Amino acid sequence: MSMDANGFIQTHDLTKTYSTGSVEVVALREVSLSVGQGCFVGVTGTSGSGKSTLMNLLGGLDTPTSGSISVEGRLISELSNAELALFRRNTVGMIFQSFNLVPSYSALENVTLPLLFAGVAKSRRRRQAAELLESVGLGARSSHRPSELSGGEQQRVAIARALVNRPRILLADEPTGNLDSKTSRQIVQLLADLRAAQGLTIVMISHEEAMLREFADEIVYLQDGAVRSLETLRPTP
Repeated sequence: MSMDANGFIQTHDLTKTYSTGSVEVVALREVSLSVGQGCFVGVTGTSGSGKSTLMNLLGGLDTPTSGSISVEGRLISELSNAELALFRRNTVGMIFQSFNLVPSYSALENVTLPLLFAGVAKSRRRRQAAELLESVGLGARSSHRPSELSGGEQQRVAIARALVNRPRILLADEPTGNLDSKTSRQIVQLLADLRAAQGLTIVMISHEEAMLREFADEIVYLQDGAVRSLETLRPTP
């Protein structure tokens, strides 16, 4: 992550404020960052530092109060609601601390959901979902419901679902927050492997700085909604 104007993902003076009654809360203030294509970038900071706000803005789940976001030179911060929906469907995959799986659906059915919304034919939906479950090590568990899977397996299903539309960007908001340390490392290793295999650009929020230092190319440290510092750990692809 740098200030390079040619970044794959670029934010400029990104600011988000919320009004609660007569009080205005600044969740993110003038954040200017650049993420290169194929990079694995970690974001860390204390609670309330603006991490999730940044992630929601990058994913098109929220809009900035001021400043801009661009992906490959396209201003995401100026898209209409319909255009944002397409951006979220086609360009970005998101995973969260809570797995957000449909309890009554099998692993395969959960992974096919984004393809259903995209109007993909049933046979192709099932084929793509089965391939992705195989790629995350769950080929033999495709018929199991979430209650029959461990936490790590559920997060693998969530990762497969996030990737089923073949996005170019994966945003991960505390994806290991509900997992033990061994499973957490396996999940982040899986993300790193998928990034290498598919050329994904990954932005991952985590409180676990040691894990980020092992896997990420760069780390951005947020404090009180602003960038406190940036650290490059290894050459980017």
